[in-house]
Amino acid sequence: MELIEALRTTGAVREFTDEEVDDDVLHRVLDNARFAPSGGNAQSWRVVVVRDLGLRAQLRDLYLRGWYDYLAMAKAGLRPWAPTNDPEAEKIALAAFPGIAAESAANPGMAEHLDRAPVVLALFADMSLLAATDRDLGRYGVVGGASIYPFAWNVLLAGREEGLGGVITTMATREEAAVKTLLGAQDPLALAAVIALGYPVRQPRRLRRATVDAFTTVDRVDGAPFRASG
Repeated sequence: MELIEALRTTGAVREFTDEEVDDDVLHRVLDNARFAPSGGNAQSWRVVVVRDLGLRAQLRDLYLRGWYDYLAMAKAGLRPWAPTNDPEAEKIALAAFPGIAAESAANPGMAEHLDRAPVVLALFADMSLLAATDRDLGRYGVVGGASIYPFAWNVLLAGREEGLGGVITTMATREEAAVKTLLGAQDPLALAAVIALGYPVRQPRRLRRATVDAFTTVDRVDGAPFRASG
């Protein structure tokens, strides 16, 4: 697949066929993904291929706790866990957790079936290797992710070349301590994401995104929108 086509059509895939993903295919995906950039070329990622059915079921259950919180906040009109959220508004929204959980259990989706995904990867970041230049700014840190999430995205792109689809999800990080215990991860490893991969039920199509001039300006944030000369 050509690069531009892959960039424009690689979206989140949450429904997979029952076809197994061969180990050689998954190895090629990871072998190609490893060329992602990272600060100082530290390559701070560590990947666990979760195969054991018992571990998968426990990981799914840990994942669901965060997922139902996410749904409860979204239903209340909040952007889940946005650093600017009003804590009291989140508290009120989360009171709906039991009802949300019951509704979702009655209409299960990928979250409830995470353990059945053909491939489940737990992606950890070695915090001792992250050049987090915004560490001391007194705000929510984002820079360290630049050394780990390009690898996660490369997994999806490399998977697309193999006919796979997948999704990068951070929901299980809400239960990071339990996940680390489950998968034998020690400090300074931090859970960055869980990635599900498989052969998609439906092939991805072109995605819809905001146009360049909607998020790009000239010289200043409040400057003129940047547009092509033509």
